[in-house]
Amino acid sequence: MMDFLAQCRAIAGEAYVVDAPADMAAFLTEQRGRFTGKALAVLRPGTVEQVAALVRVCAEHRIGIVPQGGNTGLVLGSIPDASGRQVLLSLARLNRIRKVDAVNRTMTVDAGCILEHLQQAAAAEGCLFPLSLAAEGSCTIGGNLATNAGGTAVLRYGNTRELCLGLEVVTPQGEIWSGLRGLRKDNTGYDLRDLFIGAEGTLGIITGAVLKLYPQPKASITALAALPSPVDALRLLVLMQDHCGASLTGFELMSRYCLDLVAQQFPALPRPFAEAHPQYVLLELSSSESEQHAVGLLEHAIGAALDGGVIHDAVVASSVGQSAGLWQLREHIPLAQAKAGKNIKHDISLPVSLIADFIAATGPLLDAAFPGCQLVCFGHLGDGNLHYNVAPPPGISNDDFLANQDKVNRVVYDSVMAFGGSISAEHGIGALKREELAHYKSAVELNMMRAIKAALDPLGIMNPGKVL
Repeated sequence: MMDFLAQCRAIAGEAYVVDAPADMAAFLTEQRGRFTGKALAVLRPGTVEQVAALVRVCAEHRIGIVPQGGNTGLVLGSIPDASGRQVLLSLARLNRIRKVDAVNRTMTVDAGCILEHLQQAAAAEGCLFPLSLAAEGSCTIGGNLATNAGGTAVLRYGNTRELCLGLEVVTPQGEIWSGLRGLRKDNTGYDLRDLFIGAEGTLGIITGAVLKLYPQPKASITALAALPSPVDALRLLVLMQDHCGASLTGFELMSRYCLDLVAQQFPALPRPFAEAHPQYVLLELSSSESEQHAVGLLEHAIGAALDGGVIHDAVVASSVGQSAGLWQLREHIPLAQAKAGKNIKHDISLPVSLIADFIAATGPLLDAAFPGCQLVCFGHLGDGNLHYNVAPPPGISNDDFLANQDKVNRVVYDSVMAFGGSISAEHGIGALKREELAHYKSAVELNMMRAIKAALDPLGIMNPGKVL
């Protein structure tokens, strides 16, 4: 492999081809620490042309390529396997914001740009880039696109796919395809962009993108509602949409167990209600008119929900600080889970109208199979995405419970499919859910996916072992 590495160093530079185990370590362990892969080397190109040249060398030597952005993925999609026969290609040095066009409402960027930096660059031009998720301080837009990331504002703005107008991609043959046109209408054949978004680096390497921008909201108002059940949460969602229309930006469901867990692990965080309630909804309104308009919309809708018995109580944030405090309750749920112990986690989606039925049906199935297990159920109710996590029963060790992961997954995923849902809403498939995908996808779907993979990547060097 010395000839291969020498070719890579000639392309990227001596300092940017890393093969010492100690120097590679930070790239090879996924963020939860569950798995560490092996690699021939970590390649850190600084230009799109270098990416293309490195891919050509890998193709020549039949070396698998694992693209990586911020390494914040949750399904082992950006970590090489244990063979030591793959290279990890980091896009972190491709981090230029190439152009912000405030009139066209677009931003052209490198794939290695940190999401938070893109939000800040858009704001500096009086615009909004609405993609927002917990890892935004370290995840990259290339990874967001490769996994079609969701986040908290999908209800209003859509997934990352809906926020992208064009891509630049290095193909498995080392060619550069530039589709960075920034057009909202372009019906000139197959939409190649959509092949690569959500493909998790298995069809090519995203190196640049044209992203949609929006006007900055003039006001953003947050409220936390307490209510009896998920059925009432759905009633509240319909009521809020009827009263507020597109101004409803976020709608997050959280069970009592979730907020009790946050209170136990982070006692300094606010507790908005004196009494506990079965369910909570964190909602956010954004107004293009004024704060007074947003407050009026929200107060009218909350009043109607109280009068109709849909909710028990509500707290409306009266300052930016209070709003941040309410969002911290939602954002600290995964952190509280991690501090409390291991969970078997599921990132699922369902038709919004069936979420309450799913919750009512699946809890008893799990309790029958694993008596006393705890359900940490929360998520983006407005777009049908639940984080449906299962914690061990009291007195059962983490390791003993995790030994049942396959059985727990089967209960949850069988129920998801019975309700017409998906086993992966926004985290992707990677290596972690690859066998589950094979179990639940139809033969027709899998054969079409394999045909696309074979046509674009006949050597099978693009993120091998992921998705398919």
